[in-house]
Amino acid sequence: MIHSLISEILFGVTALISIINPFGIAFVFLGRTESLSYEARAALAKRIAINAFCVLLVVFFVGTPILHFFGISMEALRIGGGLAVAVSGWQMLNAPDAPAKRTPEPEAAAVDAENVSARTFFPMTIPLTTGPGTMATAIALNANRTHKLADFMLSMITTVSISLIVVLVIYFTYSRAATFARYLGADGTKVALRVSAFLLLCVGVQIILTGLSEFITPLVSGAQSAN
Repeated sequence: MIHSLISEILFGVTALISIINPFGIAFVFLGRTESLSYEARAALAKRIAINAFCVLLVVFFVGTPILHFFGISMEALRIGGGLAVAVSGWQMLNAPDAPAKRTPEPEAAAVDAENVSARTFFPMTIPLTTGPGTMATAIALNANRTHKLADFMLSMITTVSISLIVVLVIYFTYSRAATFARYLGADGTKVALRVSAFLLLCVGVQIILTGLSEFITPLVSGAQSAN
């Protein structure tokens, strides 16, 4: 039982980390928080991690019923979420390079922190961190679990453990994004930001294509069957 529980947790963590890619998104996070101090960036990373934890728990436990309640298909979730991700990646890819850093005035720093904080949930938590791919993966991980009481309790332990480990990785990578950038240097960081933005754009396009494929394939199959 313990071995099975550990295997499920490791499988879930690996699947979600692969989809979220916090190491790549950390540079996207850094690009959106360059004007903040280390302490403010760490606090923002903590808030995003907490938001992501809540999102994962909601998706794990009630994701499918919520989609059914609002009449939202997985295809629509993928297409809409992929569009949001792609637009964000496109904007970052075409954004001008940040000017040389200077010490901001206290009032300006406060305004920057407030503006960034206002975007903590959207788009920094959803869809950049926990996007449609993450939600679809979480729903799939929980789809085949039994609802017997004993097994449901184990499922809850597994779900909470997976979510907790994933958000700890998110917090660690986001809060130390500036440290990673220092190792890369100024030019290396610019390259990493552009590459991350391009990959984000590609991820968004891929999510859209997956959603369109899942929507169109049954229609084509039905038309061929009718003929």
